Amino acid sequence: MSDDGGVLGIAGAGVDLPATLRIAGLVLERTQSPASLACWTGSFPESAGGEAAVVSVVSEPAAPPEEAVLRLALDVVSNFDVFVDRAVRYCRTRLGERHFELAPEELSWLDLPELPLAGPEVVVWADRTWAIRFTESRFRLADPFGILVTFDGTQPVDVQGPEDEQ
Repeated sequence: MSDDGGVLGIAGAGVDLPATLRIAGLVLERTQSPASLACWTGSFPESAGGEAAVVSVVSEPAAPPEEAVLRLALDVVSNFDVFVDRAVRYCRTRLGERHFELAPEELSWLDLPELPLAGPEVVVWADRTWAIRFTESRFRLADPFGILVTFDGTQPVDVQGPEDEQ
């Protein structure tokens, strides 16, 4: 790793946790969080749909991210639009399943050229799992916290309303 703003880097590393992570040109700043975890968040303006995209790396218990976690975050940041597209396609396929209980109007949205999903945010956790949460959607499932698409490696494996996981 390097502090020179290269592909991966940790800057401001003190005794405890780094203040900044640099991943493929994206700067993630340490955010205020409970003492039990550490979170770094950054955003870049260009993403799928032209919206600002948020990326976070979360470590619980609080510790600097391991190299494998930073490599996963690098893959996610470098291929952000590809992963957002995969998540949208996955939602288009899965949300039609009966257990999501979509209303007839919502089911018709699955056939639209643009699925009503926006505001993608990525979270990469220290155990190397990760997800994309669409913060904006007209689907009832998204109320109030959006729609979460969980990945295993590079493939989406689950979709749910974040409220469902509690």
